[in-house]
This record gives sequence, C-alpha cells and structure tokens, in this order.
Amino acid sequence: MRVNFIFFLIKRLAMMAISLVVIIAISYTLLAKAPGNFMDVQRAVAAMTTLANSNSETFKIQKALFDERYGLDKPLYMQIWTYTKNAVTFDFGPSFQSPSILIQDMVRERLPRTLLIVFLGIGLALIVGIPLGVIAGFRRNTWVDYIVTGFSMVGQVVPVYVLAIVLILIFAGQVWNVLPNGGWATPVPTFKQLILPVLTLALGPIAGIARFTRNQVAETMSQEFIRTARSKGISERLVIMRHALRNSLIPVVTTTAPQIAYALVGSVWIENIFRIPGIGQLFATALGARDYPLVITSTVILALGVMLANLLADILYSILDPRIKLEA
Repeated sequence: MRVNFIFFLIKRLAMMAISLVVIIAISYTLLAKAPGNFMDVQRAVAAMTTLANSNSETFKIQKALFDERYGLDKPLYMQIWTYTKNAVTFDFGPSFQSPSILIQDMVRERLPRTLLIVFLGIGLALIVGIPLGVIAGFRRNTWVDYIVTGFSMVGQVVPVYVLAIVLILIFAGQVWNVLPNGGWATPVPTFKQLILPVLTLALGPIAGIARFTRNQVAETMSQEFIRTARSKGISERLVIMRHALRNSLIPVVTTTAPQIAYALVGSVWIENIFRIPGIGQLFATALGARDYPLVITSTVILALGVMLANLLADILYSILDPRIKLEA
C-alpha cells in the first residue's frame, strides 16, 4: 500500500511538473505573439516625450536596453527555458513595472491574502453546503428540496462579479450601509473587511456542494443495503447516521477540489472588486501593463494551486474509502 502510494505520488508530481512547463510555454508563446508589449504601453504613457515616437533614437536605445536586461532579445524557446529553469528554485526575476522588486517577494507578500479568502470561502461552503444538501436529500420532493435545488441552480450560474456588485449595493450603501465596500488593512484585515469577499466567493461552491450532496444522499437512500438495514429493525436515526451519511459524504470530497479551483479563479475578480492586494489583483494589474514575467508567474501560481487541490482530493478519497486504490 505504502509503495503504491509513493509511486502514485511520484507519478502525479511528475505530471504536474510537465503540465506546468506546458502552461509556461503556452503562456509565453501567446504573450509574445499578442500585439503590443510593455514598451508600447510605456510609449503610450509617455505620449508627450521623445519615447512617444517608436522611430526615435531614444526609444530604440531604451528598448534595446530593456530587451537585453530581461533577455527578450533571445529566441523564444531560450526565454521559456530560462524562466522554467529559474522557476524551479522559486526565482522569477524582477517584474517589468518594478525592476527593483523581485517577483518572488511579491508572491510571498500577496499569496497568503489570496489563500486566506479562498480557504475561508471553501470552509464556509462546506459548513453551509453539506447540511443543505443532506436536508434536501432526506426530504426529496418537498418544499425544502425545491428551495435548496433552486438556490443551487441560481448560485452556480451567477458570476462572482455580478454577485459582488449586488452584495455591495445591499450591504455597503444602497440598502444597509453596515459593511465596507472594500479595502484591506495590513498586516491583518478586519473581520468586516472579510465578510463580503468571503461570502461572494463562497456562494458558488455552496451551491455546487449542496447540489452534489443532495444527489448523493438521495441515491444512497435508494440502495439495497439501506432497505436491508431497515428490514432488520434498525432505527431510522441509526440507518441515517451509520449507513446513509457515511456513504453519501465520501464522494463529496471529490467535488471540493473543483470548488477550490473555482474559488482560485474567482479570486481574480474578488480581489479587484474589493481592492484586496493578492495574487489575483497582481495578475490583473500585470496583464494591463503587459508585464509578462508577472503574468506568467501569477498564472503558474494559480495553476499549481488547482493541481495541488486535485491531488489532495484524490489522497483524501482513498483514505476515507479504503476500497479506492491509488494506482501508480
């Protein structure tokens, strides 16, 4: 068992590494082929200076120095190789916008803020979504089931940026002005500053987990072993606690990983709307400025988070259900 687990872990980590290299190569290629670059953005900003003219000697000299500093004068495959090699040691180099600040220092400062709202959102989703799904599953085809199912359908289709605006209008101005509409006190945010971002991020996962749990409970309650347990005279409470819930909740673990991925992607919107200085805000700012090293690093960090979430879900699933074997 332990040998199989080690081989499984090595195989998954190798696949993750290959996937990250592919993501880096695709990101680099797309950004290199996209029209415009960081120097073009700077030229537009400096519209009243000599840099505004792309044919001026000043601009050509500045661009040559810039390309040499960041290795942009080398072939694309060499740029990708250099970035990937340095990324292994967590060395992402300086950003275009802030040459004196290393990207890894920005990540160290901002990543904990993103992880805080993501984990709080997922924790809230599990605390609320599982009980809602269990109640709906045990009360199929009742008004409770219909309400939970309707909520799940709406919650899964409303984009986070729409929900964020609605919650801001309700709780930070138009209806009740009881919560801040954004901001992030350093080093630790206030409790009120966390409420709206976490609530916005949690609604989609709450809906997804509630719907999945409801379907699992409903399916389990129709199984033969539940009817057998009832025929033996076991009380309904013990049937539910010993047999139904255990078998229904184990698969819920598998749906938590996609919800973490949903939350990580949604954090880009959340951080920009609520002015949270995390990885998502860093990504959006870098994309607007064509700061390619920063864009690629943010993409790698978010992709790595999604992969680790899926790996953790597979491991937890095998622990909770020993019948599931981790195959190398």
